[in-house]
Amino acid sequence: MLREPFAVGSSPLHRLDPRIRLASAAGYSCVLAVCREFPALLAALFLSMALVAAARLRIAEVLKRLLVVNGLVVFIWAVIPFTFPGEALFRLGPLHAAREGIELAAQITLKSNAIILAFMALVATMPFATVGHALHRLRVPDKIVHLLLMTYRYIFVLEQEYQRLIRAARIRGFRPGTNLHTYRTYAYLVGMLFVRAVDRAERVRWAMLCRGFKHKFYSLHEFNAGGGSIAFFVLMSAAVLGIAALELRAVW
Repeated sequence: MLREPFAVGSSPLHRLDPRIRLASAAGYSCVLAVCREFPALLAALFLSMALVAAARLRIAEVLKRLLVVNGLVVFIWAVIPFTFPGEALFRLGPLHAAREGIELAAQITLKSNAIILAFMALVATMPFATVGHALHRLRVPDKIVHLLLMTYRYIFVLEQEYQRLIRAARIRGFRPGTNLHTYRTYAYLVGMLFVRAVDRAERVRWAMLCRGFKHKFYSLHEFNAGGGSIAFFVLMSAAVLGIAALELRAVW
């Protein structure tokens, strides 16, 4: 089932040109990915939070997605401080936490949360089909755009196929456990999922060709970068340059 909880709205960010939002999100994330100084990372986090507020996203949905990201970040905090070489700040049994490792884990935490929040505010606030058309208008190769759109559409179809196979196995009395029968059943299930995916892909291909598909998606929506979108792009560019200046100032 396709769910895009942030795509519908009437906030100022929802009304911006999708191309402007995509370019801003890409440039912002690239600059932030190479930042290492905490003043720049904290400024980026506050900027991302301001974008989420401007997009008027539902806090519960935002926190739900942040929990998924930070669930992975927890493992970083459990591993990096105790495996990174450097000055020991404290000991936990035979392990010692290095100051450099803690700083690296904190940098990853700030970066990941800031980038995810920015993408939720700038990219998740438009339907994914609009994302594909905006990428096409930004001169991204057609094959990449088509692959992205088809993958997004049919990954949910494959998930439904998986759930159907799981229900069929349970109806036949399958109960998962740590035994050879369970491993063999899951192997058969994955193999059947691949077989059905290939069969569906072939049927979809022929259906598209029968409907005159010529390797091009058309859109009735025309993008128009008005004054508000251009002003946002200028402000976003200035903010990104400010974050870069904070990074360079701390380095120098």
